[in-house]
Amino acid sequence: MSTPPRQPLLFTVRVKPGSRRGPLVESDAADAMSLTVYLRERPVEGQANEALLRVLAQHFGVRPRDVDIVRGTSSRVKHVRITADR
Repeated sequence: MSTPPRQPLLFTVRVKPGSRRGPLVESDAADAMSLTVYLRERPVEGQANEALLRVLAQHFGVRPRDVDIVRGTSSRVKHVRITADR
């Protein structure tokens, strides 16, 4: 008997590129589905977006290909979907 796939998780992520604190993921105390992610990479040629996918994948224990930026690729506030089937 196989288990049904999990529903995707949707997060609002505020990205802080070029931060000395990074890589770091912080949860918002007021909203469980909101995160702040500090990255060392700069927002040049998609480097910060690639780093964001790697950091979130490591944080949630999934593969980087299971993390997608749904909206906001050129913005500091992004909507991210995690679709891992475990």
